Amino acid sequence: MPITIALLTAERWPDFADLFGKQGACYGCWCTHFRLPPAVRRENDRERNRDFMRWRVEEGPPPGLLAYEDDKAVGWMQIGPRADVPQWNNAGRASAPLELEELSDSRYWAVSCFFVRSAARGKGLTHRLVEAGIAHARSSGATAIDACPMDQAKNPRSTGLYVGSSRVFEKAGFERVVERKQGRPLMRLVL
Repeated sequence: MPITIALLTAERWPDFADLFGKQGACYGCWCTHFRLPPAVRRENDRERNRDFMRWRVEEGPPPGLLAYEDDKAVGWMQIGPRADVPQWNNAGRASAPLELEELSDSRYWAVSCFFVRSAARGKGLTHRLVEAGIAHARSSGATAIDACPMDQAKNPRSTGLYVGSSRVFEKAGFERVVERKQGRPLMRLVL
């Protein structure tokens, strides 16, 4: 499948919106789950989530990568400094940082979410996104990238894999550093 990967910039917002559809992917989340506190998420509807994410994209820097097939966005991966996804860092989460200083150190990055069109799932797209994300992080000065994927999912084409599959990250060279929740290892790639 001929795939190109590009940063999500304001100019590419229409492609992102098309990928996420009217519902906003994953029940109207618009990839805000790890960006907004729970109380705000409870108050928000899909339109507010969309507006927040659009504002975030317009403010920059790019919050992730889009995968294109024939000029149509077919996949998304949220990647950037840990500080950009504050809810991903909560102490009670399996994705919490190893050390507190990693929260404010812009050299520690996180891959927190994926979304792939159902027709494009199961074709190795997340592998390509992770590969491109590593290159992007490295060129942006990151020294480590963390992910907190799932070891297994009932259906490999499920949207429940929004955090990714540990096999994808293992293949990319990430190592398991801690497992605070069974089946959800915190994995790290040192750059």
